[in-house]
Amino acid sequence: MESRMFPAMPPSAGREFAGSEKEQGLEVRTVNRQSPSNRVREVQVTGTAEVCCLADRVSVRVSVANSKESVNEVTNRVSRRLEYILQTLRHHGISDKDISVRRFLHREAELYHMDAEVVVTFSNFEKMEQVCSVLLEKLDKSVCVGTPQFYHSAGCLSQLRRQVCVFAVENAQQKASGVSQLLGQSLGPPLLIREEETKEWRNEEEEYGSRGQGAAPLSHLPRTPIVTASSRVSVSFSLRDRDRKKL
Repeated sequence: MESRMFPAMPPSAGREFAGSEKEQGLEVRTVNRQSPSNRVREVQVTGTAEVCCLADRVSVRVSVANSKESVNEVTNRVSRRLEYILQTLRHHGISDKDISVRRFLHREAELYHMDAEVVVTFSNFEKMEQVCSVLLEKLDKSVCVGTPQFYHSAGCLSQLRRQVCVFAVENAQQKASGVSQLLGQSLGPPLLIREEETKEWRNEEEEYGSRGQGAAPLSHLPRTPIVTASSRVSVSFSLRDRDRKKL
């Protein structure tokens, strides 16, 4: 399942021109950019945004174990189950680069023990559920399928950070555009863009805690974590007269 992005616009984004604008980081002033004879009017605003992103990866640990009196017997028994697991994964289109296999053979008293482990990474959560169901159905008690572990890939987090910054700049531009219209001016190009603050937090428990005491989460139901990122930017735009002709 692909990651889903949920942009959140600040509640006051549409009315930040009225009232206490200083609190919202708004400042209109005339400054010297090039020389005393070339005065540039500008508007400085802040913009904020929040974006939520569901985990885009999940890993599952599948283990097989057996004990026999001979090395060949225990190796053959475990190898047959491993081969079935790998065939099932390939049948569902799982690439070898997303599969890792480990084996461990040891002896205790008169018995040889072999433990094998397959760790699989999925980007499609529905496919993960299908594979786990097939393995549990066909191999039954001879296989142990661990609890799925959801996480965010590096690419997903990188995209999240870029997108929340873009949304914050868009919000700042909308604010500055409204201010320029109020002052009878035309909004010019940006002069300076600075990201003032960024934050990230995980809120996998949030949706469960908001349901109240009467709706406790199922203990065996894997939870998909959510990462929320916020950004606050400061942007300066030049101001131009509306009736000024473009050269």
